[in-house]
Amino acid sequence: MSSSQVTEHITWQSVQCYLGQVLVACSDTGVCALMAGESLPPLMERLRSRFPRAQLCQAENACPSWLGKVKAQLTDGRSAEPLALDLRGTEFQQQVWQALQSIPSGEVISYAELARRAGRPKAVRAAASACGANPVAVLVPCHRVLRSNGDLGGYNGGVAIKKALLAHEQTLSAR
Repeated sequence: MSSSQVTEHITWQSVQCYLGQVLVACSDTGVCALMAGESLPPLMERLRSRFPRAQLCQAENACPSWLGKVKAQLTDGRSAEPLALDLRGTEFQQQVWQALQSIPSGEVISYAELARRAGRPKAVRAAASACGANPVAVLVPCHRVLRSNGDLGGYNGGVAIKKALLAHEQTLSAR
């Protein structure tokens, strides 16, 4: 990509944890992507797809400050360490993502309750879609939302990762 086609610079780094390989990306504004999977190549492909006009550069520092804060959040979802986020979405998606951030670690709500908290109680499917579009899953905890019948529902990183996150948070809340 020529320099005239580049619209922004995004720095990324990856870390291995109980979720598998986790890729974290940061723009000048804040963390703009967090993805988990089995290996780095498909995660990089998803990052390139999400930011097609960005120059992606691996962080020179193996653990930049923003990655350290993300790792702390992955270790203990109750971490209150402030972390700048770069959340790009529609006004409704922003409202849903804001509502998600109010769900305490170790607790879950339904998609219907999430829609209500976002100010649009009849927009349950749209709230679920906003969860699917969440670019920083875990940091904006869409894994804490279940179907009304208690089933896990879907998850952008896969249901196995959602299950692992919920189990991890239950372990933490039992302490």
